Formats: sequence, C-alpha cells, structure tokens
Amino acid sequence: MLTKSESFLITVLCFVIHMGVVQAQISPSVERIDPKLDLYIDKDATVEVIAEGFKWSEGPVWVAALDALLFSDVPNNKVYSWSEANGLQLFLSPSGYTGITPSTKKSGSNGLTLDSEGNLVLCMQGDRRIAKLSSWNEKGFSTVVDSYEGKRFNSPNDLVYAKNGDLYFTDPPYGLKGSDDPLRELSFNGVFKHTPSGELSLLIDDLTAPNGIAISNNQKTLYVTISDRSYPRIMAYDITATGVANPRVFFDGTALISKGKGNFDGLKIHPSGVIFSTGPGGVLVFSPDGTHLGTVHTDQRTANCAFDADFTYLYMTTHSLLTRIKLVKP
Repeated sequence: MLTKSESFLITVLCFVIHMGVVQAQISPSVERIDPKLDLYIDKDATVEVIAEGFKWSEGPVWVAALDALLFSDVPNNKVYSWSEANGLQLFLSPSGYTGITPSTKKSGSNGLTLDSEGNLVLCMQGDRRIAKLSSWNEKGFSTVVDSYEGKRFNSPNDLVYAKNGDLYFTDPPYGLKGSDDPLRELSFNGVFKHTPSGELSLLIDDLTAPNGIAISNNQKTLYVTISDRSYPRIMAYDITATGVANPRVFFDGTALISKGKGNFDGLKIHPSGVIFSTGPGGVLVFSPDGTHLGTVHTDQRTANCAFDADFTYLYMTTHSLLTRIKLVKP
C-alpha cells in the first residue's frame, strides 16, 4: 500500500504530465544517415513528449509575442498553446468551423502562420476559407480569401507567406468526405497565391494530394508535399513573376512509405536552407540539393513541424502528441 506522501507525489506527477510540462521520451529518436545531420540536430538529442491527448495535432507555429507555440487539433476544432511557463492551454475554440458554410466534417483549423504584422492566419478547413484572427484577445475571424472564380475552396490545408507578402496555400479535399463529396465545388486540388492587393491566382491544378507548402530562404523555390501513398513525394517549383515553373521531384519517398508510419505533410525551412519535412517515419531532414540526411523518428504519424524563435527546438505535431527535439543553434 502506498503511503500518503507517495500517493501525493503520483497525483502531482499525473497532473503535471497532463499539463504538458513533463518531457517524457519516446524511442527510437534519430536515424543519422549523413554525418552532416550533426550540424542541425544535437548529437545527444532525443524526442520529448511535452503534451498529449489530441485527436490529430497539426499546423504548429511559434508566436514570439506569446512566447508560445500554437497548434491545431483538427477534428476537435481547437487551437492550443504550449509554453515553458504555462504548459498546455486551450487557446481558441472553435478554430476552423464556425458554421458559416456547409461542411461535411466540420473540421477545425489546420495550418497556422503569421503575417508580416504578426497576426495569426489560419487554414479554416470546416469554413473552407483562410482567415485572420481579429486580435489575440477577441478571438474573432476576418476572411482573407474563401473562393476561386466564385467557387468555394475544398478545405485549405497549409500556407506560407513570401517575404513580399504573397500568401501561398494548398487546397486538398481532406476537410471533405473525399473527392465525390456533394459539397465540393472545385474539381481539382489546387495550389494558390493570394497577393496583398487581393489578387488570387491558381498556380498548380494537377496534383493528386497537395499538402504542406514552404518557400526557400532565397524566395526562388516553392516546395509542395504530396500525400499520395501511391507516389509520395516532395515537389519543387521555380517561383516566377507570373506564378511557378519547372516542376520537378525534389524527393521521391516511394521506397520509404512501407517502412514508417505517416506520409509527407508539413515542412519548414531552416536558416541554413535545410528542409525539415514530416514524412514516412517522422520528420525527414534534407539538404537543399535533396540529399536525405536523416530522420527524426516519432513512433506515430507526424503531421507538421515548426521551429521556435531562436531555433533551439523543432516542435512536431505527432498525431495525439506534441513533441520536440533539440537542435544545434545556427
């Protein structure tokens, strides 16, 4: 039988774990294929679980103004915050479905980012729009864009701003019940660009399952992940004045799809130009020339990732978990 002191300690420990401030480890941690990976991921680093209990965690973004990470729980229509100081807290509910338009799944937000003014911008899958949070306190939304040529988007999934203010985003049907959902208005899965002046252009319409999106540090290359299990890959495109050109396969993940859980999803670009992309097995790390340097294994399907303000950690939304791993600071 436990003593009162032992019972108390167990109770406290359970509470702290629930709040997401105990950093349990999961294994395996890092597969180092190329020695260059040591330049980016600490040699002694292990994957830490810092919060749990989500249905499908997604879309992480570090917000310096809050000194916290925000991320989506898509099926539960919520955004959570996590910080060293406060642990896990509910930040926004609803986050992606407010009932303004018909929606089959009523999904919450997916990808999150910040605009040049530091405003939170969300892919609202249930509302089938991209919207901006009105303020950090009021928690209302204003629509950025919701349709193309009079037809409502499928379910905006991920997004990224170029330095000139252009917003690039993917629009697969993951928030609908498949490609034959009667609510679907667009017949293709698009990649779009929305300019600060409000001009919307369709960049790509021939991808089966566009998902994550990122822009190289020199603003010359657009990356789009393809979550098609028959041909999982990362595509690269030259960014031009009129759109994109020179489509090419940056990395073909066909050989990996049966070896680890998950598929290509969100991705982020390190200051060095190295690419951290979720994919089969966890988070894959690539040099700018497409060399696979290694994989951060997470033991679960991993949807997306984000760096903190000074690139000390890579945070990963790992199915029901929020995880992180320590990096080598640039």
